[in-house]
Amino acid sequence: MKGPQFLTYMNPLLDTLKENGGSGNVGDIIDKVIQRLKLTEDAVSKTLPSGGSRVKNRIQWARFYLSKAGLIESGRHGVWQLTKKGFESHMSDDEVYTLFRNVHKQFKQGSSQKSKSKEDKIDDEVVEDEAHAIQLIEILKNLSASGFEKICKRFLTEIGIHDIVITGGSNDQGIDGIGIIKLNDVVNFNIVFQCKRYKDSVAPHHVRDFRGAMQGRADKGLILTTGRFTNESKREASRDGVPPIELIDGERLISLFEKYEIGMKPVTIYEIDSEFFKNFK
Repeated sequence: MKGPQFLTYMNPLLDTLKENGGSGNVGDIIDKVIQRLKLTEDAVSKTLPSGGSRVKNRIQWARFYLSKAGLIESGRHGVWQLTKKGFESHMSDDEVYTLFRNVHKQFKQGSSQKSKSKEDKIDDEVVEDEAHAIQLIEILKNLSASGFEKICKRFLTEIGIHDIVITGGSNDQGIDGIGIIKLNDVVNFNIVFQCKRYKDSVAPHHVRDFRGAMQGRADKGLILTTGRFTNESKREASRDGVPPIELIDGERLISLFEKYEIGMKPVTIYEIDSEFFKNFK
């Protein structure tokens, strides 16, 4: 296919959203596109100079251009949703490239960055509305071990977990903290969690080891990481017949930091709706 490599993700992204009922959580949709294309762990783990995932950034670029072309809604935070036009669309390679060129012309006109005028450089650039996510991940990775545990405690407190105690300093078999999930005034669940400041993937044996440490101590386990979980790790976390473990990777962690405004300030940005003004010509 002509053009930047991210164009190869456009149809898989559209098809994935269609199969998902037309919308879905950003992280889930990206994972499903990766699974659809049967990309290897090595391919997914490759990073940009900025530190972000190269594959995920290209899927983000595909979403960006599809959104500018009116095939994906851009309004709802953390959710990608097809428009009516997107539901009806499946493009040939030539049509994908034509869409790219049409949007790219508008994109260049509205951008002061010269590097964006060259097609072959787009793949390695970060989508503008994702730049803060990479910056935040780098901040979290550069915290001390105790600092990351403390900010995880703050995060878990914000989402409603009670009586959190950090235990990581005692080298408690991989458990960094404990807490309580209160369903109501009577029913509570004990939870244990582990915090991993990882650049790379969390392997299945980490999940198994953590499950072994939580046996008999909690009803629920949670692993938080600045990295990502392999598909094998995800399967291990939800394996039948053993206590389930919730996984929060770097991408989901950023999304939740945004949702609960933890160390982040919301900024309102307006875009010109060119279609609206065409009605007044």
